[in-house]
Amino acid sequence: MKTVVQRVTRTAVRVNGETIAEIGRGLLLLIGVERGDTDADAETTARKIASLRVFPGRTPFDQTVAAAGGECLVVSQFTLAASLSKGNRPSFEPAEEPARAEALYARVVDQLGQEGLVVRTGRFGADMQVELVNDGPVTFLVFTHGGALVKTRADPGANPVANPAG
Repeated sequence: MKTVVQRVTRTAVRVNGETIAEIGRGLLLLIGVERGDTDADAETTARKIASLRVFPGRTPFDQTVAAAGGECLVVSQFTLAASLSKGNRPSFEPAEEPARAEALYARVVDQLGQEGLVVRTGRFGADMQVELVNDGPVTFLVFTHGGALVKTRADPGANPVANPAG
């Protein structure tokens, strides 16, 4: 599972010109579900995001979204699962089938709620327009596989399997 985490001062999602969800200060989460992702990946993702200290307090990165009084806007984004390794057109073969992807996306949303966060959502499978004001800008990537966090190549302790889905 791949998640782009963006600290925002505000964000909104629209479908057919109608605003279906919006938040002020908080986190915009763009979630891509890949083949082979499990409930454990969704739970690990939610726990990690809920515990991230990415809001200022005594230090620039001191508080969690809950401690900062923020909310989460969660949007499904299957394009995060794309493979760009061949040719110039993205391949979406690594993306999970829609029914399973929707269930795992919903699991992340439910788990964030169980962590005590206020959560708003986009509309799974819809053509959405997402507007945001990135605060900082502060953007992080959270990757999980097999129910565990996956280190990225930029991480000094990088796991050689930085992209297990290919």
